[in-house]
Amino acid sequence: MNISTPQIEELAAAIRVGLVPLSRPLPMTPVEWADENFYLSSESSYQEGRWETLAFQVAILNAMGNDEIRTVNVIKSARVGYSKMLLAASAYQIEHKRRNILLLLPTDGAAQGFMKAHVETMIRDVPCIYALAPWHGKKHRDNTLDTKRFSHSKQLWCLGGAAAKNYREKSVDTIIYDELAAFEPDVEKEGSPTFLGDKRIEGSTFPKSIRGSTPKIKGTCQIEAAASESPHLFRLHVPCPHCQAEQFLKWGGKDCSFGIKWDPESPGTAWYLCENNGCVVQQHEMQDQHAKGRWICERAGIWTRDGLDFFDAEDQPIPTPDSLTFHIWTAYSPFTTWGRIVLDFYKAKGDISKLKTFTNTTLGETWEEDQGEKLEWETLYGRREVYPAVPERGVVLVGGIDTQDDRYEGRVWAFGAGEECWLVHRWILHGDPASDELRRKVGVELHRQFRRVDDVQMKVERWCWDSGGHYTDEVYAESRKHGVQWVIPIKGANVYGKQIANFPRTRSKTSKVYLTEVGTDNAKELLYSRMKLALDAALSQGGHPQPGVVHLPASDSLCDESEAKQLTAESKVLKIVNGQRVYRWDAKGRRNEALDCFVYALAALRISQQRFGCDLDALARSKPVAAEVISRKSTEQPPQQSGGWMNHDSGKSWL
Repeated sequence: MNISTPQIEELAAAIRVGLVPLSRPLPMTPVEWADENFYLSSESSYQEGRWETLAFQVAILNAMGNDEIRTVNVIKSARVGYSKMLLAASAYQIEHKRRNILLLLPTDGAAQGFMKAHVETMIRDVPCIYALAPWHGKKHRDNTLDTKRFSHSKQLWCLGGAAAKNYREKSVDTIIYDELAAFEPDVEKEGSPTFLGDKRIEGSTFPKSIRGSTPKIKGTCQIEAAASESPHLFRLHVPCPHCQAEQFLKWGGKDCSFGIKWDPESPGTAWYLCENNGCVVQQHEMQDQHAKGRWICERAGIWTRDGLDFFDAEDQPIPTPDSLTFHIWTAYSPFTTWGRIVLDFYKAKGDISKLKTFTNTTLGETWEEDQGEKLEWETLYGRREVYPAVPERGVVLVGGIDTQDDRYEGRVWAFGAGEECWLVHRWILHGDPASDELRRKVGVELHRQFRRVDDVQMKVERWCWDSGGHYTDEVYAESRKHGVQWVIPIKGANVYGKQIANFPRTRSKTSKVYLTEVGTDNAKELLYSRMKLALDAALSQGGHPQPGVVHLPASDSLCDESEAKQLTAESKVLKIVNGQRVYRWDAKGRRNEALDCFVYALAALRISQQRFGCDLDALARSKPVAAEVISRKSTEQPPQQSGGWMNHDSGKSWL
């Protein structure tokens, strides 16, 4: 039987493909493999041609293929070649390491676009990958828009991360999240994307999770959250070409003595000021030093040059970290100039949305929504005012009580039209919270009378009292003693998004009180936004309303530095609840009784508004009749257990 030459060649090709699973190539690092095999396709690259790993990319690319590192996070800006590093690492994993890969992007549409523009062109242009894809360019079951199955039986999935089904029934060695910050934080209420995705690699001999993204909003950014789980944050420290002092590159800013600088008359020309000795460094000089740079984790004192070998602060070899994070931004990139960065800043600095984009995509940093108007205790303390005990615009008093193991603390706030408010009283009573004597002293504070500047006598309209902790029964007893609709026991809601006060329709059958759930997170969101509102001193002195503004007295007995610090003690932090990342207000060990009392006072106001018809604007308009009300009150006293101007057990109004 005669066999033609084409048939022989076809048979030989089939044999070669069949023997591929049995071959064992010489070990190569990801950088070595990429420099020898990877190619930049014209459809997805600024410049087509063979890949050459840049000095600042070496450690990142090697870490992506280092089997000893399970988790790699990359917080990055634009223009650092991250997408190409990710693609090169994927090709290396497929061809050299023979691993199954699940590549996730924020949406199905983004995944399909990435498959077409990047993966399929990479398969076409990288010969050793093309050799594993006999179906390339053909309609074949191994060649779909979401899955590529190669001839050595390894697969690459490219799917959207918004659908929970895309995380199921896939056993992979490597999972990659591209632009993690754009993923939904809770995938169809089944958990965070990294929590669901990393389950897919648990059975692998060499599990690898690669997460990378341009960051977004501080406190809610998922790449920031992922990086926070890693104990090691590495930045590339480069020696100054003049003094050889190592430093990682910083933007600096106009008020900083180092970083990128420029002539305001010619911002397109920029240089770098060394933070150690003030050396003036040009961009090309600094880039020449990249190969001498070290990726240093300042927190742990460990470093690496190549993402393969790691050393301690004494330059002694150490085991490779299991999890690490790299931060890289545009100043290191040869794909743009420092002058271009400055020009981009000039275009953005007058527009908040553009400045946010500049911060994320150029600096590679998260954007703080309250940037430029942070709530610091010094700000509150510095804007204290001199005002009467109860200003004339205050029409209702409400109070909050915090329970501690050795004391009770209370605050009284006056509210006016538009929920403008003033701190008017603070009390702190030490002792055993269960003792009759301390509770008697609290009772005196509950019934304290206040006199407004126009001589109207006032009592606190309603109290909310923290019933958590070890003294729940005592708080319940005080509520029954003083009036169950006047002194309201409260407990904080443990679910984010609850309404500020959820006053029950009936009393508890066991405790006989109106135990009210308070949405503390929502309340703190509101109060923090209001404490940031600008105070106009001229309007205050002129008696003009400032809706929502929070006023603090210039009196150390009521509002000293400690009070201002406690009001601003909390911030949003990432926590893991039932396997999911959530953000909660946290004082981080700082005292926060003043803030808690403010929250409880706000809850008391909400109960008064929603369940007892308190209308601040209407009361403000009717203030001229206040003297008549006081005169009537002097002859017609409310019942003994009434609070303020209302019989809270009968509902009869005394206003």
